[in-house]
Amino acid sequence: MMDLTIREIAQACGGRLVVQGGKADENSRVSCVVIDSRQIEPQGVFVATVGEKVDGHTFIASTFARGAILAVTQKMPEQVEAQSLQKSGQSITQRRQAEEKGEAAGWGCYVLVEDTLQALKQIAEAYRRKLNIKTVGITGSAGKTSTKEFIAGVLARHYHVLKTEGNFNNEIGVPLTLLRIRGEHEVAVVEMGISDFGEMHRLSKMVRPDVCVITNIGQSHLNNLIDRDGILRAKSEIFDYMAKDGEICLNCEDDKLSPLKEIKGHRPHFFGLGRNPAEEVSMTEITGKGLRGSEATLTIRRELSGQEGAETKRVTVPLPGGHMVLNAAAAACVGEVLDLAIDEIAAGLADVTAVSGRTNILQTSHYTVIDDCYNANPASVKAALELLAQADTHKVAILGDMLNLGEESDRYHAQAGRRAAELGIDFIVCVGEQSRHMFEAAKKQGNGQVQSFWFPDTGEVLAALEADCSRLIPEGSSVLIKASHDMGFAKILDLVLAR
Repeated sequence: MMDLTIREIAQACGGRLVVQGGKADENSRVSCVVIDSRQIEPQGVFVATVGEKVDGHTFIASTFARGAILAVTQKMPEQVEAQSLQKSGQSITQRRQAEEKGEAAGWGCYVLVEDTLQALKQIAEAYRRKLNIKTVGITGSAGKTSTKEFIAGVLARHYHVLKTEGNFNNEIGVPLTLLRIRGEHEVAVVEMGISDFGEMHRLSKMVRPDVCVITNIGQSHLNNLIDRDGILRAKSEIFDYMAKDGEICLNCEDDKLSPLKEIKGHRPHFFGLGRNPAEEVSMTEITGKGLRGSEATLTIRRELSGQEGAETKRVTVPLPGGHMVLNAAAAACVGEVLDLAIDEIAAGLADVTAVSGRTNILQTSHYTVIDDCYNANPASVKAALELLAQADTHKVAILGDMLNLGEESDRYHAQAGRRAAELGIDFIVCVGEQSRHMFEAAKKQGNGQVQSFWFPDTGEVLAALEADCSRLIPEGSSVLIKASHDMGFAKILDLVLAR
């Protein structure tokens, strides 16, 4: 059960509580809060949100039939019933007859609000305030998910940890993550993603992080945030509701973060690759193992945090790519500020596995596939290409548009194409209108030594792969698949894996 009652939910979202049905009263505790009716549990709360394709209000009755004790709604029961009747063609009399036969369920208690999505955030904020738990908030232009996995893996060696699942890092996903916290959890690791000013402020208000982590300040969502200084301002909203005794972990390799010596009275802890004396946690003597990850020497300089001495340990970073070593350093930094021993940190790092869509190495009978198709920006594309370049087979990069880059989009795509050619990628397959600039730059930089292709959209490249996959991906190749999520590159991944 959650430490949350029906009355507290109604108060949190400022709604009008209607108690009916006889199954619950204001003091009843709830078991869960969900927006997917399929996830409802007995004594659960269903928040009826309105999406582009599905109106959750149509599922309210069915959730009560399966044991829900409360619905949060922005429509009255009679409105929902009228819409349902209109859609089904039933008359009111027919509906009443069906209900009497038990073929349709009525409503129980509900809270009427103006906006159910806003109510979801308000409920999550109220719930978070009641919890005696540490929260780690993670943001940055790239690497958030992998860093979240490293941090959760490290902290799980010492604490009972809840972490963000999937892509639940926005103004819907974050409250749902918080609402999954239960009494046994000691730390919540929460990924926080944004695309505009003000969003992080609202996320921070819900999460109230005890530890704030910023992975980097790159080039993403520039259509709203304008430039890297704008990105820094937007990401820095994470500190707006940080705990008074909170801690801050920053990437010392990032030129926008390394100059930050004090934030709201807090001295940041810096992590990096041993190139700056301000680093409290560093990874040095890095040995790449290709697509099998890296080994590095982890150093924790405790004197920088007011303690004595320094510790070092050779550690394994199982996810491939130099950028993953830096993500692991971020996790070690969080482990340090939350009092883990260096042996616990090392063990946690070694056990981390990749998340689908994010530098996930998949082996088939024909190819080695780098599944990085969840999202893309200039920094993450560069890192992925550098990883692909380590392969000792034919190297194929299937790259799609990086979206939301604003006025500099053409230049960033051209940079990615040039970098792919510089690294000696054998086949560069560019997909999308913006990626034409990538294709042209790769073709020019490759000077006939690189085979480059351009397709206007995902459908076209899928058709080409279906017709003759070996023309673009020779047998035995290592294949990188990467683009912004809306390019639908998961379809390309599925096709390649099925070969």
